[in-house]
Amino acid sequence: MKQLVLDIHPDAPPTLDNFVAGSNAELIAALSLLAARDQALPARHLFLWGAPGSGRSHLLRATVALAETAGRPAHCLAGATQGAQLPETPGALVAVDDVDRLSPDAQIGLFNAFNRSLANGQSLLLSGPNAPLGLTLREDLRTRIGQCLVYEVQPLDDDSRSAILRTLADRRGLPLADEVVDFLLRHGRRDLPSLLAVLDALDTASLERKRPVTVPLLREMMQQGLSI
Repeated sequence: MKQLVLDIHPDAPPTLDNFVAGSNAELIAALSLLAARDQALPARHLFLWGAPGSGRSHLLRATVALAETAGRPAHCLAGATQGAQLPETPGALVAVDDVDRLSPDAQIGLFNAFNRSLANGQSLLLSGPNAPLGLTLREDLRTRIGQCLVYEVQPLDDDSRSAILRTLADRRGLPLADEVVDFLLRHGRRDLPSLLAVLDALDTASLERKRPVTVPLLREMMQQGLSI
């Protein structure tokens, strides 16, 4: 049985405990060590990559939160809005999401952060949509990222997706027939955020219309504009 979340409501703050680990147990363990600055981790910096909806942003925010809880300074930065200068806080964990969206000046800033990290004790946690070789970045920065500990965020399998949907439905007191889950997994978008959004919509419609969640109700909602 793959590890499932303990509390995966969409509004819950991101933590490593409420990430659906699936085949990513080794990555979760590495992030825990990185947050604590544990010397057992074989590298100071970590880069994780995966398709949109794979949970990259969740993992970065969760690791930063874990570091802060442990008393370590931490920063979570968005590549699209990051300026030329990254924080120089001694001993900090500096997370940069979507490094592929860094501006040219911000790419220089991240390269400089690599250069000073040994002296100031920082760790870098980076994410992107592709493995380092596939990143569209300046070559010296791309090479540095390739020297990080690199993990691909592995997608969930259908058994895990199904178990998550049923667990959430049960906790809401929402009966969810097998044929509804099968329909969503056959015809809908398969990333977890999309599946959870559809579950929210079904929950609301069931309450408003006082009808059980069935495939006919789902089809009716799709005809009225619900995108799955």
